[in-house]
Amino acid sequence: MPAQKPVKSTSSGIGYKIGLGFIYVVLGIVAVFQIFPLIWLFLFSLKDNQEVFELSPFAIPTDPKWENYVKVWTEGNISQYFLNSVVYTASSVILTVLLASMVTFAITRMKWKLNGLVLGLFMVGLMIPIHSTLIPLFSTFSSIGLIDHPLSIILTYTAFNLPITIMILFGFYQVLPREVEEAAIMDGASIHRIFFQVTLPMTAPVMATAAIINMIYNWNEFVFVNTFISSENFKTLTVGIQNFIGQYSTDWGAIGATLMISILPILLAFLFLSNRIVEGISAGSVKG
Repeated sequence: MPAQKPVKSTSSGIGYKIGLGFIYVVLGIVAVFQIFPLIWLFLFSLKDNQEVFELSPFAIPTDPKWENYVKVWTEGNISQYFLNSVVYTASSVILTVLLASMVTFAITRMKWKLNGLVLGLFMVGLMIPIHSTLIPLFSTFSSIGLIDHPLSIILTYTAFNLPITIMILFGFYQVLPREVEEAAIMDGASIHRIFFQVTLPMTAPVMATAAIINMIYNWNEFVFVNTFISSENFKTLTVGIQNFIGQYSTDWGAIGATLMISILPILLAFLFLSNRIVEGISAGSVKG
């Protein structure tokens, strides 16, 4: 007699679909709660002070005040703050990723006695609270003339982001195949050429991940800029919001517009580059 084909169980398939549908529903609810603050902030930025206090948080303003955006960009010096944020963020990210790549390359690819100690010293930086360094940093920058200077912000961002960037790169370098580098050595390539032309291009995914994480931190940072910078020409968006808070009155609509302008670059960068973050993190977690 011909062998009978096994009958597929439909219960497991139905259970899988139900479980998958439940996960999608939960994720959809979480996504709605995540989007709510952005919707509230956008509506908030289109209201005047009277509507802010009289209307419900998610009420659409009867006469949207688009001029709030024009006001903060032209009268509130936000264009200068925006440019400063871009300069500080871009400079710090490039410097941090490049230095962290050099340190990680030296620790993982070169044999020297103190590589473990150096790695440990950098990792100690993860345990140092930011606020505990404000007074020593202010004193140091004051003695060398860097108070109210953009370089104080760039150096501080770079120093505080180095440990986490090295930690992200370290896992990737540990599983990175060394055959290509060994072949470059056999061809007579120098250590600098191996690093810049061989290793650095191979680490592009994890460098993109580190750059995005650093960019988000630098863009949103407030404490260091508020402490080290007093000149209007060097302030960033996060500090510039205070311009609309007066002693007797506060322009809430202008504050909302400034917050929306400050959020958009990071939001767009995350939407377009979020896959890079996942790729970079997963690339260093699995050997292969």
